[in-house]
Amino acid sequence: MEAIAKINISTPAGRKIVRELEKHKKLVKISYPVHFENDRLPGETFFLHEIYPELEGKIKNIMI
Repeated sequence: MEAIAKINISTPAGRKIVRELEKHKKLVKISYPVHFENDRLPGETFFLHEIYPELEGKIKNIMI
């Protein structure tokens, strides 16, 4: 059985809830909506481990 919740992480209380959930990696998988301009669908949701390499590349390009 699964539950899906939308948490507003723009508030301190929302960020606190997400931090608490992140402590339970075996039970909880958190996804964040991310928009890409390339071949991704607008509004498509990804797990962090799926997009981390792509985000890391974008951050490195910004810092150069």
